Amino acid sequence: MTITHLKNGKPAADRAEDDAKTAEVVAATLKDIETRGDVAVRELANKFDGYDRESYRLTQDEIEALIAKVSPRDLEDIKFAQEQVVNFAQAQRDSMKDIEVETLPGVILGHKNIPVQSVGCYVPGGKFPMVASAHMSVATAKVAGVPRIIACTPPFNGEPNPAVIAAMHLGGADEIYVLGGIQAVGAMALGTESIAPVHLLVGPGNAFVAEAKRQLFGRVGIDLFAGPTETMVIADETVDAEMCATDLLGQAEHGYNSPAVLVTNSRKLAEETLAEIDRILEILPTAGTARVSWEDYGEVILCDTYEEMLEVADDIASEHVQVMTDRDDWFLENMTCYGALFLGPRTNVANGDKVIGTNHTLPTKKAGRYTGGLWVGKYLKTHSYQKVITDKAAAEIGAYGSRLCMLEGFVGHAEQCNLRVRRYGGVNVAYGEGAPHQDTSN
Repeated sequence: MTITHLKNGKPAADRAEDDAKTAEVVAATLKDIETRGDVAVRELANKFDGYDRESYRLTQDEIEALIAKVSPRDLEDIKFAQEQVVNFAQAQRDSMKDIEVETLPGVILGHKNIPVQSVGCYVPGGKFPMVASAHMSVATAKVAGVPRIIACTPPFNGEPNPAVIAAMHLGGADEIYVLGGIQAVGAMALGTESIAPVHLLVGPGNAFVAEAKRQLFGRVGIDLFAGPTETMVIADETVDAEMCATDLLGQAEHGYNSPAVLVTNSRKLAEETLAEIDRILEILPTAGTARVSWEDYGEVILCDTYEEMLEVADDIASEHVQVMTDRDDWFLENMTCYGALFLGPRTNVANGDKVIGTNHTLPTKKAGRYTGGLWVGKYLKTHSYQKVITDKAAAEIGAYGSRLCMLEGFVGHAEQCNLRVRRYGGVNVAYGEGAPHQDTSN
C-alpha cells in the first residue's frame, strides 16, 4: 500500500490546541449567559456583532419591511430553493411510519413519531449571509410539524439581512431574532428573560457555535456536530485539474479553517490541481479567506488504487465528498463515513448547499462515522408504547417477566408482574415464582 501526502495541512496537535482555546471561551460565555441572561446577551451582541436594539426579536412589521427590500428575482429564487428542500423533506417524512403490531396474541406494541415541541435554528450570516441555511433548518422543522420554531441570525453589515429574514419567514419561523454566535445558541438553549428556551438546537456555524452546541448537548438536543465546512474531492483522470481546484476552493472560501482535501490515484492530476489552485487564488475575489484555509488545512493525498482512495476517504469522513471517477456508483455502494456524496462532474457541493433539495447541515470532524446530516427525522422523536388486551396474555407475559426480574434480583419489579398473574391469571404467586408456563399451541 502506498499513500503519499503531496500536501499536508496544520498538524493535528495544533488543531487540538485551537479547539481547546475555543472550548474555554465558550464555557465561560455560556456560564455568563446562564447567570445574567438578557444583560449578558446584549453585551455580547454589542461586542461581537456591533449591534444593539431594545429587543432583538423582529416585529411582524419589521419582517415585512425587510422582505420588501428583496428583489422579485431573488425572492423567486429563494422560494424555488425552499420548494426543493421542502419537497425532499416531505418525501423523507412520508417514509417514516407509525407502527402497531400484535407480537403475541393479546400483546400490542407500537411506536409514534412525535415532533420535538420547540426548536432553535441558527442561521450563520456574519461573514456571508447564509440564506440557504434557513431552508435547511426552519423549513424542514415545519415539514416535521414542530409547533414552535425560533430562528437566530447575526446582523450583516450592521443590519438584519433581508434575504435571510425572508427565507426564515417563508420557511415558517415563529420568532426571529437578530443575534449571532455563542450568544444566539446560548440564549435559545438556556433561555433568558425575553427568550423561552427550546428543546433542540439545529444549524451550522463557526467553531464557537459548534462548540457551544457541543457543550449544551444534554441540556438540550442538538442535530449534530456541524462545525467549519469540510470538503473532499475524490478524482481520477476522468476529470481535469480545473474541476478539482474549483471544487476545493469553492468550499475553502467559507472560513479560515475549512479543510479541503484531494484524494486521487493520478500524480499528474494531483500536481496539475496544485498548480491550478495557485492560479485561481490569484483571481478569486474571496482568496483572502480561501488561501488561508488551503495553506493551513488543504491536503493532497496520492493513492495507488481505488481501494486505497476509499480507505482514506472513510478515515477522514469529510462533510462534503465530491466523487468524479470512472466508478462513482462503486463509491456510493462502498463508502460508509461521510456527510453527503456528490456524484459525478455534473453535480457539485454548491448545488447541495443552496438549491438541489438535500439538506446542507452535515457532520464534520469525523462525526460522519456515527451520524448523517440534518433531515426531517432529526425533528421527530420515535416513542414506543405497549398494551396487553387479554387476561391470558397478561398472565403469560407476566410469568416470564417475573422470572426474568428475579434473575436480576429485582424483587419489586417481579411483584409488578406477579400482581398481573394473580389478578388476570387466577394464580397465587409471589416473589418471582411466576405463573405456570401455559401451553399456547392451541
